[in-house]
Amino acid sequence: MDWFTSYFLSGKNFEQLAQKFVPHYSALISKAGGILSQESVERIRRVFQEGTLKEVVEEIQEALQKSENAPLDVAVIGQSGSGKSSFINALLGLGHEEEGSAHVGVVPTTMKKTPYQHPKYPSVTFWDLPGTGTPNSLPDSYLEIVGDDDYDFFIIISSSRFSSNDALLAQKIKEKGKNFYFARTMVDVELHSEEKSKPITFKKERVLQQIRDDYLAILSNIGVSNPCVFLVSNFHPDKFDFPRLQETLLQDLPAHKRYTFVLQLSNLSDAFIEVKRVILKEKIWLNALKSAALAIIPFMAFFSGFDLPKQEKCLNLYRSYFGLDEQSVKEIAQKLGTSVQEIKSSTKSLDFWLFVKNDSIAAKAMKCAESFCSVNGGLRSSIFQFLKVYFLRLKFINTVADDVKMLLHKTLES
Repeated sequence: MDWFTSYFLSGKNFEQLAQKFVPHYSALISKAGGILSQESVERIRRVFQEGTLKEVVEEIQEALQKSENAPLDVAVIGQSGSGKSSFINALLGLGHEEEGSAHVGVVPTTMKKTPYQHPKYPSVTFWDLPGTGTPNSLPDSYLEIVGDDDYDFFIIISSSRFSSNDALLAQKIKEKGKNFYFARTMVDVELHSEEKSKPITFKKERVLQQIRDDYLAILSNIGVSNPCVFLVSNFHPDKFDFPRLQETLLQDLPAHKRYTFVLQLSNLSDAFIEVKRVILKEKIWLNALKSAALAIIPFMAFFSGFDLPKQEKCLNLYRSYFGLDEQSVKEIAQKLGTSVQEIKSSTKSLDFWLFVKNDSIAAKAMKCAESFCSVNGGLRSSIFQFLKVYFLRLKFINTVADDVKMLLHKTLES
């Protein structure tokens, strides 16, 4: 095989392929950062210019697997009764009574550190750590809990004022070289109380800014430098600072863990859907690049190309990512008080065969051109397969995302 592939991959074929496609990756990266580190992009560029087909495919496959299989462990920690378990359920997108949700109660329910795996993405685990107890004491055993496990970051929860315990906790986390964030829960309750007591002078944004400034000052006074404070409501994760918290976490994560984090985001707003769409577009680029590398070999596109069964599998996967799988569609129909058939008739991505059907002359001509290029291999075949895989997958993602947005707006209106 080596002599056969080296004939087609020698000379300028790979170099031209690298020049055409690798530089375009930077244009796909969202403001939150990409799922590939700059080092990974450079390795892919280098192996295209210097390596063999086997090395190119292995490098791209490794980048894909690294982003798909990266474990993500999030520690949620804070005083008892601050709403840690409710916060985790909001992150998981689960109701308090649903299977797999964190236990919520009027008395402290977390007595030992408890892992909660994401129901759809088992590599994502949220850890509910025991409450810190009274504001005036922080047991050494609790500090040991913080140091025992390799969490990716910590979210320190409080439903009232942050205390010296929280400062000590933040210092311990900082010593481990980990990021930590402060989340002030139940901000909706405080707003309601403020509006009820001052109905004439109440202004929501001004009150929120006062709360934020107050907490920043408190944390600075107890020894926390440059604290990140987010005002959230566990019952309204689409409001206040919850979206900004999600975006900040995404930016601060290592590149290879951003993909895992984005997949578990619930479709709470248009902004969340857009973040997921942009990150998935980066993975499309990698899949298209892998197909382009293989397509240089004559006839290879017939065996490893993006045929209809693979297209259907791909579309179903994107639907699952965006919460449009069969079970989710049933739940959406129930929320809207309509039938599943009505949901399907109002969307474009739920019927694969209707979605991809194209009997036009242009489509048939493209099919003939693809076959001709695949037989001969080389750069033309490579470019053809890159464009086919990239734009078909892009069409799938855009259509699914648009369908989700439409259903989200209908749900909010209802």
